[in-house]
Amino acid sequence: MSTSFRNTRYRQASQGVVTPAGGISTFTSPEAARVSEPTTATLAPARLPIGPLLPVVGGNLATPLAGGRTARAVNLDYAASAPALQAVADHVTEVLPYYASVHRGAGYASQVSTALYESARQTVGAFVGARADDLTIFTRNTTDALNLLASAVPEDGEVLVLDAEHHANLLPWTSRRHRLINTAGTITETVAALEAALTERPAALVTVTGCSNVTGEILPIAEIARIAHAHGARIAVDGAQLVPHRKVDIAALGLDYLAFSGHKLYAPFGSGVLIGRSDWLDAAQPHQAGGGAVRAVNAEGQADWTTGVARHEGGTPNVLGAAALAAACRAIDELPEGAIEEHEAALSARLLEGLEQIPGVRVLRAWSDSTDRVGVVGFTVEGHEAARVAVYLSAEHGVGVRDGKFCAHPLLNRLGVTGGALRASLGLGSRSEDVERLVNAVRTLVTEGEKLQYEQIDGAWTPVNDDRPAPSWSTWGATNPVDKGSECGF
Repeated sequence: MSTSFRNTRYRQASQGVVTPAGGISTFTSPEAARVSEPTTATLAPARLPIGPLLPVVGGNLATPLAGGRTARAVNLDYAASAPALQAVADHVTEVLPYYASVHRGAGYASQVSTALYESARQTVGAFVGARADDLTIFTRNTTDALNLLASAVPEDGEVLVLDAEHHANLLPWTSRRHRLINTAGTITETVAALEAALTERPAALVTVTGCSNVTGEILPIAEIARIAHAHGARIAVDGAQLVPHRKVDIAALGLDYLAFSGHKLYAPFGSGVLIGRSDWLDAAQPHQAGGGAVRAVNAEGQADWTTGVARHEGGTPNVLGAAALAAACRAIDELPEGAIEEHEAALSARLLEGLEQIPGVRVLRAWSDSTDRVGVVGFTVEGHEAARVAVYLSAEHGVGVRDGKFCAHPLLNRLGVTGGALRASLGLGSRSEDVERLVNAVRTLVTEGEKLQYEQIDGAWTPVNDDRPAPSWSTWGATNPVDKGSECGF
């Protein structure tokens, strides 16, 4: 990506800040959004600013700070749910008037919606290099897709799964025959452990994450696929974190199944996908019994189930969610080759450099020999509870990060992080100013401490007498702290 391309994107994204109340507030420049910055120099003053690659909805949202101040919201929680690309939101708005029932409607809108839905299937499959005979099944999300796959693996087949997985690629396998492989300290040793397990006893499936949702480190999935196939096993990849950051080609990598989510791929409209070989899926019980999944039903309720994608898409599908996911794929495909990697690498380097220079900050790594990672960085701050730091970052600096165990409890426990960590994650809408805001905020915490007082209400940290207003349509407020729910949910 050239400097001119980068600067063009940066200029386009520096105007028009949407206020929480729904009005418009304009910061004259990104500099005006900075708050509570220490007097020390920013990370690299001589470097050119890095702006968003693509506009995202809410990319210039104004967020209230405790004490009555306002700043541009810094969203560093892309790994949980990415904002919608503006192109995705525009596409949904464009097609919404044509929304109608699909597949069996004779009306004009129904015919248009059916074509929209099925063309989205083709677009999403092509985006990740699906083979001609692969099924592209729309689901709710990655968790839903992997649960579908878990029900399709032959009953007598064993599944190998790493203990470093997100719970979405760990828990679906626990109700069936499986072996949990302990993650070693290096990728080399971890891959060797998988190969040794396959040599010891055959398995039907090896299922791994494309990259860690805690550390962003990428696994060599092509190598793991080769090893699995050499031992007669298939491979499934949880691509929830990998697909938004790297080009994935199912056929070229030798993958049998790939699952990922729209809400992590800038299409937060409730759609995910499972793509892969048809034989197991055609033989499995329908994922959700209902209309559309059958050829015929008799008076006794006995069904003649169909095969192909319809078998597992019972009920009315999420047409707009599928259209949104396809729109995201098209927008990303239009970026210059290597643009995402270069954008993310530059921002990640600044983030890692800044965090590692702060005393007491530990950047998490799962494997000491990893050489490639996406823009997902887990870290801890010595002497500071992660949940409290996250609230401090939001209330005093307008920075949103994730805290907790990120639905990856075994991995966090192996890393010795029993009380939870923080995670900053980057995406297409991220900019260098976001990184500097976070790093300066963490440095301020370590060197100067919090400016506000905090208390716990129903287990959640919040500023004392929190005066941040909510949007007019929201029920959130000072007397309604965010309920984080179970530990897996944050």
